[in-house]
Amino acid sequence: MKFFWTFFWTFLLAQMATYVIGSMQGIAYQFSTGALLGVAMTVFVIIVANVLPNEPVHHH
Repeated sequence: MKFFWTFFWTFLLAQMATYVIGSMQGIAYQFSTGALLGVAMTVFVIIVANVLPNEPVHHH
């Protein structure tokens, strides 16, 4: 379920960023660009979450 919510929110944020940045540059909105960016961001977030250690760091 956590992968679904990760994809859901990154997909929405990528679509929003694509729309806003495209509007600022004066280019047309493309859903496919936002969708590709959302998938790439989701994969990146999941990889980073799996690489980071989960246990607390012990101080020496």
